[in-house]
Amino acid sequence: MDCSVTFRPSLFRSFFLGGFECSTHRRHDGRRLDLIAATRHDLLAEEDYRQLAEHGIRAVRDGVRWNLVQAAGPGHYDWSPVLPMLRAAKRTGTQVVWDLCHYGWPDWLDIFSIDFVPRFAEYAAAFARLCKAETGEAPTLCPLNEISFLAWAGGETGHFNPCTQGRGPEVKRQAVAATIAATRAMREAVPGTRVFAVEPLINTIARPNVDADIEPVLRRNAGMWEAWDMLLGRQAPELGGSEDVLDAIGVNFYWNNQWWLHEGRDAAPLSIFDERWVPLRDLLAKVHAHFRRPIFVAETSIEGNRRAPWLRYVAEEVREAVVAGVPVEGICLYPVLSHPGWDDDRYCPNGLLEMEPKHGRRPVHLPLAQELKRQQAAFAALFADGAEAAA
Repeated sequence: MDCSVTFRPSLFRSFFLGGFECSTHRRHDGRRLDLIAATRHDLLAEEDYRQLAEHGIRAVRDGVRWNLVQAAGPGHYDWSPVLPMLRAAKRTGTQVVWDLCHYGWPDWLDIFSIDFVPRFAEYAAAFARLCKAETGEAPTLCPLNEISFLAWAGGETGHFNPCTQGRGPEVKRQAVAATIAATRAMREAVPGTRVFAVEPLINTIARPNVDADIEPVLRRNAGMWEAWDMLLGRQAPELGGSEDVLDAIGVNFYWNNQWWLHEGRDAAPLSIFDERWVPLRDLLAKVHAHFRRPIFVAETSIEGNRRAPWLRYVAEEVREAVVAGVPVEGICLYPVLSHPGWDDDRYCPNGLLEMEPKHGRRPVHLPLAQELKRQQAAFAALFADGAEAAA
């Protein structure tokens, strides 16, 4: 392929990022999750950041944990859960994209209440001021992670908070309105704050010769754009969205983000070897054509010994997209640290680093580390060749 590119990534301190699983939602059985505490990342943040730097990763996604910061009620902030992480990032020179709400909010707040939007905006502005005071820089963040997934899993199927069924559209609208209000509040409090919206990148496939699948497939695939379009004011303009709300688009893409439809619901994931699988490069090009702003792969991973081959696939697809003119700013290994599963606490071996430290260090999944090194060199060469060609 012609490797001459004029695009240069500039959003992050390294093209490859590491994401720490930071979910804090309540499951349908009432149990509150805290994946940062479960992996002891809250205690080992500085060591984790330093270890990632050894692998050339100088930028990460991490979480603030709203439910802990405002556990005491509105107007009361306890920043002790996040201050050690802010300070660890500054000491290690790590750039952090902060998730303000990764599916969880304080117990005293109802997402359907009129208070949800202003309370989230107040909290977001308070964090922006804290971040500026601690680091000297305006924050980069994702206010509310995966609005579409929250609406489906929390509002539509009742899998986790708010544990309702059939209220997905309401959850989505509230989450969008809260994100818009938070963005404006943060930028007023700390000019220069950068805001990203991270959503799943999906593709649903109809069964061959099944006409009944066509409408639900079209509806599901169209739904992928809704949260982004609402934030940008292209849909539901009464929520206050506008084109200046988002600085960049984050897409989450896993091995099981493409499915067959079966009896009105998603069935088995589509095989990457199936002729109906849409290459990641084409999906990225579609996202860029729709939004015309920088994008990045905000989450991608797989479990077990397929970690290295999956990264190879994603990286090669992103490289092809960049060569084709799509401005992909980076790839985030998410999660970069293996963790307990949401539903059953089973160990999920999906990270560059394994969870339990040995002799003071997280064990490294060597095949993934080796593949990461190869891909880092390939992207460095791609961008260097492009710079030489431009000169």
